[in-house]
Amino acid sequence: MRKKIVTGLIIMAFVCSSLLLVASCAKKKVGVSEGVHPTAAEGGVVKEGQPKEVVVEISEKQANARLVEQMTLFESECIYFDFDKSILKPEAQANLKQKGLFLRGNPTFSVLIGGNCDERGTSEYNLALGQRRADAAKKFLMTLGVPGDRIRTISYGEEKPADPAHNPVAWALNRRDTFSLFQ
Repeated sequence: MRKKIVTGLIIMAFVCSSLLLVASCAKKKVGVSEGVHPTAAEGGVVKEGQPKEVVVEISEKQANARLVEQMTLFESECIYFDFDKSILKPEAQANLKQKGLFLRGNPTFSVLIGGNCDERGTSEYNLALGQRRADAAKKFLMTLGVPGDRIRTISYGEEKPADPAHNPVAWALNRRDTFSLFQ
């Protein structure tokens, strides 16, 4: 019994000091599961097995900065393909899973996937291969629950190289899908 009272007092002190600390900032409330139920913060009792909830407050500026950071990361990470292939490698699938999480968590955003190729092959062949690469990424995102109407694809073929050099390293960098967010 004494242990419960001490634990309750510690929780109340923590909650009171937390409220005092964040009271002076502009806030945005975000629900988070697993925490202290509001009635517990007011001295009430939370019964075992009941869902617990905490209200975390962050400034609007922090929320916007975090979103910009996530968007920048989303767009900066390409996926890469083997020569003359449109099959997704395991590392590409892992990258697309992260992109899928972002898109599902931010339903106002859509994505344009650009399929790219190295300079080898004809222009017509590379445009078709670039489209197969973009379509492979789209199909994978759709299996993750991203609606198809939020995913557009385009093939750039060999027209937008990441590296204009004419060597195996440049060719490997050019065999990729790029990602651009839009609303």
